[in-house]
Amino acid sequence: MTVADVRAVALTLPRTHEALVRGRIKFRVGRIVYIAFFRDETLMGFGFPKEEREWLVGTEPEKFIMPRESDLRYSWVVARLEALDAEEMRGLVIDAWSLCVPKRLSAAYREQA
Repeated sequence: MTVADVRAVALTLPRTHEALVRGRIKFRVGRIVYIAFFRDETLMGFGFPKEEREWLVGTEPEKFIMPRESDLRYSWVVARLEALDAEEMRGLVIDAWSLCVPKRLSAAYREQA
């Protein structure tokens, strides 16, 4: 997976816009970031429920890593792009987006998809 692959999914999601912040590509809804790439574009941080991230990282450590210590307070986890397939990436992006939009908007999008 590449940034272009993620972009192709993210920019189809309502209210999403792309931003370049300090050399890093981020996808946002308003001011809320739900996807952020590391500068080398090999790692993708994404919104994910805090209470489930240790489980995610523990079950697939070859794909997922914990965020840096300063980001542990956020609902956030990091994925290795090379380890994701297209379907999994799409699901992670849509789920991360769903965390920062109204539930009715997320439900309506999922019904149409």
